[in-house]
Amino acid sequence: MPLSAEECRRLVEAAQARAAQIRVRVTVAVVDEGGLLLALARMDGAPPLSAQIAEGKACGAALWHRDGGSLAQVAQERPAFFEAVARMVRVPVMPGLGSVLIRRKDAVLGAVGVSGAKPEQDLDCAEAGLRAIAG
Repeated sequence: MPLSAEECRRLVEAAQARAAQIRVRVTVAVVDEGGLLLALARMDGAPPLSAQIAEGKACGAALWHRDGGSLAQVAQERPAFFEAVARMVRVPVMPGLGSVLIRRKDAVLGAVGVSGAKPEQDLDCAEAGLRAIAG
């Protein structure tokens, strides 16, 4: 079963609540398993470019079935391969901390990407969003 609009809403709200708690401003993007945007929300004061970065993080994670940290490793270890695959994607793929896969049992339903703070804080917010829809 794909992600519902309600699940996307809860995920975004939880990620933004965590951002407010740690006093950062971020954008949260949720994509489906094909990397297509389901939800995008930029907090007041989040950098304007964070919207595109968050979507690029989420899209890359969903299509590669890897979190952002793992994608960064591929980009570093196999740059030519990473660049070739990245050109096949609808939006630029953004490797690095701040994106995580959304799974239900063994199925990848999509991914969440967060941008606007330090990479570790982006990841913290993304994980908080996932916890809101776990179960």
